Amino acid sequence: MWTPRPAKNGLGKFIKCDKTLESRLEAKLHKERSLVSSARSAMDQERPYNGNYSSRTGSRANHRTSETPTSPNDIMTPHRASTPESPYLTATPGAASSSNPFGDGIESRASHRSSAGGHNPFGTPAMSRPASSYESGSGIGNRFEERAQRYFHSRRVRKGEVEKPWLEKRHPKEKWVTILPIIGILVGLGISGVLVWDGIRSVVKHNYCMVLDENFSGGLRDDVWTKEVTVGGFGNGEFQETTGTDENVFVEDGVLKIKATLQDETKIQQDTVIDLIKDGTCTSTLVQDCIAATNTTVGNATIVPPTRSARIHTKKGATIKYGRVEVSARMPEGDWLWPAIWMMPVDDVYGPWPRSGEIDIAESRGNDWRYAQGGNNIASSALHWGPNAANNAWWRTNNKRQALKSTYSSDFNTFGLEWSQNYLFTYINSRLLQVMYVNFDQPLYKRGNFPEAGANGTRLQDPWTQTGRSQTPFDQRFFLILNLAVGGTNGWFEDGKSGKPWLNGSPNAKKDFWEARDKWFPTWKRPQMEIRSVKMWQQCNGNEEL
Repeated sequence: MWTPRPAKNGLGKFIKCDKTLESRLEAKLHKERSLVSSARSAMDQERPYNGNYSSRTGSRANHRTSETPTSPNDIMTPHRASTPESPYLTATPGAASSSNPFGDGIESRASHRSSAGGHNPFGTPAMSRPASSYESGSGIGNRFEERAQRYFHSRRVRKGEVEKPWLEKRHPKEKWVTILPIIGILVGLGISGVLVWDGIRSVVKHNYCMVLDENFSGGLRDDVWTKEVTVGGFGNGEFQETTGTDENVFVEDGVLKIKATLQDETKIQQDTVIDLIKDGTCTSTLVQDCIAATNTTVGNATIVPPTRSARIHTKKGATIKYGRVEVSARMPEGDWLWPAIWMMPVDDVYGPWPRSGEIDIAESRGNDWRYAQGGNNIASSALHWGPNAANNAWWRTNNKRQALKSTYSSDFNTFGLEWSQNYLFTYINSRLLQVMYVNFDQPLYKRGNFPEAGANGTRLQDPWTQTGRSQTPFDQRFFLILNLAVGGTNGWFEDGKSGKPWLNGSPNAKKDFWEARDKWFPTWKRPQMEIRSVKMWQQCNGNEEL
């Protein structure tokens, strides 16, 4: 037998190394396969068996249980790359060329490629792939499908497990769980019904008799309406002369118009006297209301009223004591215009203003909505009452309402009043849209909480309590007034707001206003209050004189 000589060519040394390498590989492979088998056994014990494994899974399990360690002869023996009789990339005889040499039923990717397209010269030999790759994500192969099936759980309800509570016998007291809420609902509905009935029953229903139904179809009736002609400003320092001419008060197309105009410029630039007593047109009994003059002397700022307008009332034709009033009107548009729909007593039974009262149904301003105190988008109502002018308690009975997405000068609105022995309220367009509500539930003098003495130390006297009626002084006959004023010094236009060109306390207020006409007169786009209809009803229940 030929024996290689290691000393000469080293071949014996190579054979010895080859056997040593083979032994090491075999030991290493056996160790790794033992670890893989232990891991698979642990997974099989953790996985529940339900008898529904697929045929493929079952075959794999059976194959694993029957497999035996591979013999050394089945392991690929490494050769030199230069050895011609050892194809480096072919499997060892005894193992299928297209299967995993480990015999665990898991085919490698190289095996699939070989079976599909023959021998792959670029494939990695099975021997060179580490055993751990068979458990990695990239070496799992079809084992992924087996693991995915483990998460399926049937949710079918088994027969007899469906609960049917309606078939169970209930406890007799459980019915009260339903009965008690029903009783509570019925009791609540009953209480609500009683409250609604009591509210409806408490609403006072008055009988009303028509006193005035004016639509101006026949013009302004002299037997009902009186035109006031004055120059005194009506105690408010107003800047207009009220006239009875067709320039300032007239009916056009069935609509009454009260219009403000500029004064004749010559009457302001030259010395002038307006004497309404001399021409017999003055409707006031006070001299200061009938005479006005312009003095052009240097340092003198006295002038006649710088504007002209109108004021009419129903004192001789239509009065009421308790009842209703409705006026369909459109407010003016222009800076410093002051429209008003209001009522005054026929007789000053309890003394001069405000002892005998005043009812302001609606007042506004011609300025636009940007005016600080509210322009033609605001309408206000008030009652004036008190022992003297310095103690006027109007601020206790005053309120206002803003126009809804519009202004009161853009269209006609109905301004109304309802007045009885027990209450008084104003409204716009509907009795539900109230502006001011006053309940006569206590004497007005008590409500006013007036001081015991005035500013000059004079003791104040209660002019109303002796009547025994809590609504006094609003227990007398009142008449209706419609007017359009211009400016004023009583505070209706607050100083220092929105470019006001005069001061209330200044003796030159009228002249300052006139000299600023280039600023405010261009805003007089429609300087007139228009009235479409006036209706007045007298309450006629039969107890109005009580």
